[in-house]
Amino acid sequence: MASEKILNQKKEEVSKLASEMKEAKLILLVDYRGINVEDVTNLRTTIRNTNSSYRVIKNNITRRALAEAGLEGLDEALEGPTAVIMSSEDYLEPTKAIYKFSKENEYYKIKGGVVEGKVMTTQEIITLAKLPSKETLLSMLAGALLGNISKLAVALDQVRAQKEA
Repeated sequence: MASEKILNQKKEEVSKLASEMKEAKLILLVDYRGINVEDVTNLRTTIRNTNSSYRVIKNNITRRALAEAGLEGLDEALEGPTAVIMSSEDYLEPTKAIYKFSKENEYYKIKGGVVEGKVMTTQEIITLAKLPSKETLLSMLAGALLGNISKLAVALDQVRAQKEA
């Protein structure tokens, strides 16, 4: 049986991970089988650029930390090799990066995750990753508003021209 010192270290590791998970806006669980070192290194760099972390943590420790953080429903995702991606700032950019990487690498799979405290399935996360970025949505909104304002301006100008005539 493990010594008390080792058990205390693991309990401390679980507590630390659970507190990080409580603060995180995004927790993604991914299967990293079949990925070479070069690809993982590139992915870690991409993830780091989105102010997120990519770690391989034992499933048992992850399971206990999720339970301590009050996040239930991801036990089936913690089968086999699992990497944990966490972000406390943004959830969309890291999700898009992981989704793009999974499209390019057939063995790399999103298993599930948590977005802003809500446990989500693989399909829900993929749907989220397919959404346009915030900047794209804002530019689409601005374009739509500008088009309506232009139409209003033309209509008002025509009314003005009719009254002058």
